[in-house]
Amino acid sequence: MNKQKILIVDDDENICELLRLYLEKDGFDTSVANDGEDALKSAEHYSPDLILLDIMLPKLDGWQVCREIRKNSDTPIIMLTAKGETFDKILGLELGADDYISKPFDTKEVIARIRAVLRRSSDKNGLLDVKEVKFDKLTVNITNYELIVDGKQIDTPPKELELIYHLASNPNRVYTRDQLLDEVWGFDYYGDSRTVDVHVKRLREKLENVSDKWSLKTVWGVGYKFEVK
Repeated sequence: MNKQKILIVDDDENICELLRLYLEKDGFDTSVANDGEDALKSAEHYSPDLILLDIMLPKLDGWQVCREIRKNSDTPIIMLTAKGETFDKILGLELGADDYISKPFDTKEVIARIRAVLRRSSDKNGLLDVKEVKFDKLTVNITNYELIVDGKQIDTPPKELELIYHLASNPNRVYTRDQLLDEVWGFDYYGDSRTVDVHVKRLREKLENVSDKWSLKTVWGVGYKFEVK
């Protein structure tokens, strides 16, 4: 069986070496990049199964690298951040990161998070039966990760698509933010409930006023529901 490949991107060579040792001991193949430009080249040539991406990098920062990679790849990305602000975490997730880990981190936690993200990614890619929900002028296909609105396919980050699929599969059911974090992001997602708000806001921008037969509703003080009239 081929080893899964992890690209480690950090300008701190000690952190890279520590992660490399632990990951290789755990059975992964690794490659290291120390700046943003090198990260983009490595992502293309090394074809990693997952990228550990620091935010504060020379040449291009982690946000720019994440944005560039997401233009043509859905390789899972875990952001490494020395900053604990919610804003950073939400921005990373908005740009298409799959998870984030704050420094200083425990290497066991890093490996557990990597395995969780890789597992979710392989579950997503391993679906055989077509799973989709259809409403007036809306089709959400979770097998091919397609959102079709009023006959047009709309580019949608994977987590937004999973969120609307989850809500639309259970019409008129109200979900709290914590339930959505648990059921869409997975129990091993250490998140902030505002992450859900950000994803709902993005979905609303794509779905507003498309149909009068359904809507993505806020239930004040509780959470959200996909309301079908």
